[in-house]
Amino acid sequence: MIYNNVMLTVKKPDDIEAVKALLKKQALLSSDEPGCHRFEVYHSKVDRRQFLLIEQWETEEHLALHKEAKAFTELYLPQVIPLVERTPHLCDLVWP
Repeated sequence: MIYNNVMLTVKKPDDIEAVKALLKKQALLSSDEPGCHRFEVYHSKVDRRQFLLIEQWETEEHLALHKEAKAFTELYLPQVIPLVERTPHLCDLVWP
């Protein structure tokens, strides 16, 4: 199993609602991709500019395919990335 967590910080407060809507749409599309076990979007209550993506993919190949899919190539890269600072974290599951 591949765990990919991504921290996103919106650059301009005026873009928060747009980023939120785009991430929701991306999550809906990504969740239907082969090998996607989990794709969740969290919005911080402490810092409203912060979003967290929690992704779980069956294999590295499925994650690679995700990066070629519509949600990534038509939404995330061209529409979300210009509005945010991004820090990805490939992770190991410690528990359970």
